[in-house]
Amino acid sequence: MTNPNAVLIDRHPGRSTQTIGLARELGTDPELIHSPSVGVVGTKGDSQCYLGVAAKVEAIHQALKSRIGTRPDQFRFRLVQPEFTIATSDGMRNGTPEMRYSLIGREVTHDALCEHLSATGLAGTIAVVACDKPPVGTLAAMLEHNLPSIIMSDGPIRPGTDPKSGEKLDIVSAFQVAGHPDPEYRHHIACHACPGFGSCGGMFTYNTMQTFIGVLGMQPLHMVAPPSDDPRRLTEFPQELVTLLARMIEADLKPRDIVGRDSLRNATIVAMAIGGSTNALLHAPEIARAAGFADYWKDIITPEEFNHLSQHVVPVLTNARPYGRYSMVDIDAVGGVQVIVRELLEAGLLNGDVPTCTGETLAQQVERLGAKRADGEVIYPVAAPYKPTGGLRMLGGNLSPEFSAILKLAGVEGGLENNLFKGKARVFDGQQALLDMLDQTPEAFEDNDMIIVRYEGPSGAPGMPEMLDPTARITALCRERGIVVALMTDARFSGGSIGLVIGHVGPEAALGGPIALVEDGDEILVDLNINEINCTPLSDPAVFNARKSAWDKAVADNGGFHPSLPDADTRLLQRARHMAVPATRGAGLQPNRTVWVRNPREAMQSGFTPQNKFRSRSTTTA
Repeated sequence: MTNPNAVLIDRHPGRSTQTIGLARELGTDPELIHSPSVGVVGTKGDSQCYLGVAAKVEAIHQALKSRIGTRPDQFRFRLVQPEFTIATSDGMRNGTPEMRYSLIGREVTHDALCEHLSATGLAGTIAVVACDKPPVGTLAAMLEHNLPSIIMSDGPIRPGTDPKSGEKLDIVSAFQVAGHPDPEYRHHIACHACPGFGSCGGMFTYNTMQTFIGVLGMQPLHMVAPPSDDPRRLTEFPQELVTLLARMIEADLKPRDIVGRDSLRNATIVAMAIGGSTNALLHAPEIARAAGFADYWKDIITPEEFNHLSQHVVPVLTNARPYGRYSMVDIDAVGGVQVIVRELLEAGLLNGDVPTCTGETLAQQVERLGAKRADGEVIYPVAAPYKPTGGLRMLGGNLSPEFSAILKLAGVEGGLENNLFKGKARVFDGQQALLDMLDQTPEAFEDNDMIIVRYEGPSGAPGMPEMLDPTARITALCRERGIVVALMTDARFSGGSIGLVIGHVGPEAALGGPIALVEDGDEILVDLNINEINCTPLSDPAVFNARKSAWDKAVADNGGFHPSLPDADTRLLQRARHMAVPATRGAGLQPNRTVWVRNPREAMQSGFTPQNKFRSRSTTTA
């Protein structure tokens, strides 16, 4: 092994003694302790999302162990014991102060695996991942370590069923009844929405990111969609993963060989095509950074190109929750993620020549898997899509000068007449104030209110919490009363959020962004014809300057932080407050708020141009 990231155990007796003892306890040959190390890692936390992880990790560990030895047909590796990372539960913590730790969990996972991969010097790693932030932290650590690695999704949970109505349920169903007046009904839904185990089953952030990682090339496509309790995850997949890892090591196929500019663009296009979570555009910059590209929105794709693709090129193909009817389990039943990829490849939307962890190109992998045709009910063909435009849109304007704001267009249920929304600002300094009003006086909200929730960004909260609790309540309120209430925030949304909701507004309020200057009653305009969100009073320089001066004085009088900021009362939250970078750069914890890249590389253009053969105006620049 010549790669400096791989660590070999030398023959110093002090350094060898525990390694010999460990090999004996694990039942492997002590003679192999001087060979390159391989092992399996998993992500864990306090929710059903993670309940299936340990069994898969153990199955893969045993598969590795069964293939390791000194015979000619065996792998000559040192086996290390499985390791696990820790994260919080989004489902249990949404709407609480503890939700601030959710995105930080991506960073904690990255740090923990950085220590494990680097200090142990693993030459080959298989990871079992659950929930949605830990997989991204896992992938980022693998990309920085840059030795053969492969990911397997733990798998989604199966939908619940209301025994009274027969309606399919999931965690979003439970959040949407939070404001229901009947406590027995609320409890009834809670008891039946999430039976079993596995990560959230709709096209929420977990399945968005697992699909993203699969299309990126770091996970076999057919391992993305099967549910967590699918027996293949304990029987067939572990041996397959070990074989693939061995081939990657033999071919010296590393994560950065797989994750390049075009694979990142492919994954981004698929995130649009599945109506995926807005969090994809928070995680994609972090994945790109770990892959060696400092600025996703310059090196990989520009906001203007992204919007052109979403408006004119890429349709939504999946009839999936939260905006549609079906779950990831249903997508698996009609052929899996590879069906979606096949549709997009054949339409000309993806570059099929990019490498994957299987040793094949993306197109070769889809062909080998025998991907089916779209069924037309769960997965739609590109020629006749579920929705004509892509599910995500980036927004600029005087409230989003960083061009960071993101709208999940696939989830909008109303309020955009002729692509326009005009509303009146209802300002809340912090999520809790909004939840209090939704609990106590929800009838006070009026048609075309634009709720502004601020001081909840990467630095402000700190930790940029999701807002599934308020958005679910607002969705239920709007459906019940037949009105439109929009929400804009410098925080982020769960993939389960629907409605006219705009997140990642930057610069965030805590850093003096324009969202901090909005006042109750201000006119707010959302214009998807020009992809902007604007506050009409802030277009007047005199108004803007007066409000900014008052904000600056409040910060100066409070020792450098705005008095509306909540306490950052742990060391981890303090790190986030002082280190978090903007959403456009991934909202991660970076030294001195400066994005750090290990071994930067140039984003080479391949010449491939995404296009949709079923449309005119579909060509975009490469």
